[in-house]
Amino acid sequence: MKSINHILKGCLMVVSLLFVCQCSQGQILKRLKEKVKQTAADRVINDVGNATEKAIDKTEDAAKKGTKKSRNGASGGEGSNKDDETTSGTSSTPSIKSYKNYDFVPGDTILFESNLADEQTGEIPSQFTLAEGQMDVQEEDGENVIHIPVGHGTTFSPRMSKENYVPEKFTIEFDFKNEKFGLNHLSVDFGNRVYYAQDPSIMPGLRFDDQVDWTLGDVDYPNGLDVGSDHPMQWHHIAIAVNKNVGKAYVDQFRVANVNNLTGKPNSINIQVDGYENSFIKNIRIAAGGIDIYKQKTTPAKIIMHGILFDVDKATLKPESMGSINQIFSLLKKDPSLKFEIDGHTDNTGEAAHNLTLSQQRGDAVKTQLVKMGIDASRLTTKGFGDTKPIADNSTPEGRANNRRVEFVRM
Repeated sequence: MKSINHILKGCLMVVSLLFVCQCSQGQILKRLKEKVKQTAADRVINDVGNATEKAIDKTEDAAKKGTKKSRNGASGGEGSNKDDETTSGTSSTPSIKSYKNYDFVPGDTILFESNLADEQTGEIPSQFTLAEGQMDVQEEDGENVIHIPVGHGTTFSPRMSKENYVPEKFTIEFDFKNEKFGLNHLSVDFGNRVYYAQDPSIMPGLRFDDQVDWTLGDVDYPNGLDVGSDHPMQWHHIAIAVNKNVGKAYVDQFRVANVNNLTGKPNSINIQVDGYENSFIKNIRIAAGGIDIYKQKTTPAKIIMHGILFDVDKATLKPESMGSINQIFSLLKKDPSLKFEIDGHTDNTGEAAHNLTLSQQRGDAVKTQLVKMGIDASRLTTKGFGDTKPIADNSTPEGRANNRRVEFVRM
């Protein structure tokens, strides 16, 4: 009996082993099949990726060849900017190319320009009047900036000699950064507190938030402008231009508001920042006036531009310079007989010899950009004057800002 049981157990064990082997073999075959499928799929994906990369490479090569050809004058449309050193960027990576359609031009007389380089960190900046909240000077990205801390919010304005100093035609520019959002909780008013009871005799201000709000209600930001919570701690260039009842607002290279129903008159410039997060501001500049050279019957003998800006102590054009450069470009395209001498001027900061060289380099940089855009180099000459021809007092930040300029002199 025992032997029969042993035999039965042995048979059961053999059957069990065979079943396990069959199951294992089936699983192995299944896994092999899956692996083959995955390998084939990976090969397809890789092939598609390689083909796409090759197509992109061919497109880039063609673009580079096209750019070289355009520079020789054989191709390239009017107004096209060709800049190999920069890439078409979003608001987080501004470049000359990304600002190619920019049309903001600052006023021709600078009323106020912030200068924080010599300010003591931790203190309220001496050029401003603090009306509400807290602000101080802090170092950010290697330079002194205005810091608005977390709290109840801040309202401040430039310290000016008179209360109502803003003319009916003016511009304001500054750079803004927020630690959680792009532009949330930022407002600019001209004598009325935004969201407070309004005096109808004073021009309404505007608020930057998830949208921009200025007489037309909330207006969405354009596609490509990265100012949401997924793009924190990025500097954004704000520019506002007002001409009587017409107003335009820009963020980086984008025009975000364009209104023609402004009422009342501007009195002053006040910047308000809600204190939900830390925010930072720098490069505040207010300018008055500005002539519209398009509406003049003849081109002026001399055009003074304060909107052509460079990196500090360098001849590298800032992207926001393209508004002014585009204006000169349009003039040159409109009148093929027009020729300019491009004169560079600096303030008296630094050594005179260095300023002379720097002003020449800056004039050359402007010429180079216009030539890249399609203007014949023979129509442009350059000359650097350094600090030898001031048009304002170099003892004030505003005077030095007015002296830093590029002039286009008809030849």
